[in-house]
Amino acid sequence: MNILSKYSKLFDLGFQSTFVYRWNFILRSLFGIVPLIGTVYLWRAIFDSGSGQLGGYDYSKMLMYFAFTVLVENLITPTEDEWQIAADIRDGRISMSILKPLNYMAYRFTLYLSYRTLYTLVILPGIALIFFFLREHIVLPTSMMTWLAFTVSVIMAGLIQFFIAFSLAMLAFWIYEITTVVFIVFSFEYFLSGQILPLDLMPAWFAGFIKWAPFTYELFFPVQILMERSTGIALREGLIIQTAWTLAGYLLATAMWRAGIKRYQAFGG
Repeated sequence: MNILSKYSKLFDLGFQSTFVYRWNFILRSLFGIVPLIGTVYLWRAIFDSGSGQLGGYDYSKMLMYFAFTVLVENLITPTEDEWQIAADIRDGRISMSILKPLNYMAYRFTLYLSYRTLYTLVILPGIALIFFFLREHIVLPTSMMTWLAFTVSVIMAGLIQFFIAFSLAMLAFWIYEITTVVFIVFSFEYFLSGQILPLDLMPAWFAGFIKWAPFTYELFFPVQILMERSTGIALREGLIIQTAWTLAGYLLATAMWRAGIKRYQAFGG
C-alpha cells in the first residue's frame, strides 16, 4: 500500500507539473490533430486522380486508417521524456533519484502515464469531433474481442515507445548530447511505424522486415487491429511479436540503466 501511495502521488505530481505550462499543453493538444486535415485533402487528390483503389485501400479506408493513427498516436507517444531524462543525467539531478528508495524507471513511467492520461482527456473531444465529421468513412468494430485485442496492443505499443525513449535517454551517461542519435532513431520510427502511409503499401520485398521490426508494433499494428485488417493467425502472431518486443525493450532499458549508473558512480556522480 505504501508503494501504491508513493506512485499515486507521483502520478498527481505529473498532473500538476503539466499544468504549470497549461497553455503550451492545451495548444499542443489541440494542434496535434491539425495534420489530419491536410491528410484528408492529400488522399482525396490521390484517389480522385487514380482508380479509386490503392493496395486494398479505398478513400474511406485510407481516411479511417489515418484517423485511427491520430487516435493511437495521441494515446501512447512519449512527449519529451527522453530529453527530460537526459537532462537529469547531464545536470546531475539523477543523484537525488539514486539516493531515494525509488525505482527511477518506474518513476519516469509514472510521469509518462500521468501526462498521457491528461493529454488523452484533453485531446479526445477533438478526436471525437473529427470522427463525427468523417463518420461516413469510419466504421468502428462491433466485436468485443477486437476491442480487447486493440486495448492490449495499445498498452504494449505505449510500453515499447516508452522503453525506446528511456533507452535513448540512457545514452546521456556516455554522450553529452544525444540529439543526433534521437533524431536518427525518430526518423526511422516516423517512417516505419506507419505515420506516413500504411506499411502494407510498401514493396513486397520489404514485408519481412516490416513484420519483425519493433516500429511496426508502435502504431501500424494496433491500427490494423482496430480496422479489423489483422485477424486470426495474423493477429495472434502480431501480438506474440509485439509481446516479445515489449519484453526486449524492458530488458534493454534495464540493462542500459544499470550500466549507466555504474559508470556514473565510478566517475563520482
